[in-house]
Amino acid sequence: MKESKLIEMKNKIDAQSRIMQHLLNELSNVRDLAIGTLETLELIPGYDDAIEQIKKDITKKSSETKKIESLEKTSN
Repeated sequence: MKESKLIEMKNKIDAQSRIMQHLLNELSNVRDLAIGTLETLELIPGYDDAIEQIKKDITKKSSETKKIESLEKTSN
């Protein structure tokens, strides 16, 4: 391979490495932001009650979906 081609390939790899490092840094920042947001939400009065209500709603929707799927199977 020509030296110029090798240099070009090395430069591309270096650029990709910098991009990956930047993405990893951004991912770390987003993770920190998400954790901070969750910790802040947990301090809001009524947080535990809201979580329990969400769990109940999800369970209810899940059981309704299962009923609908069951009805669809029997009608086919």
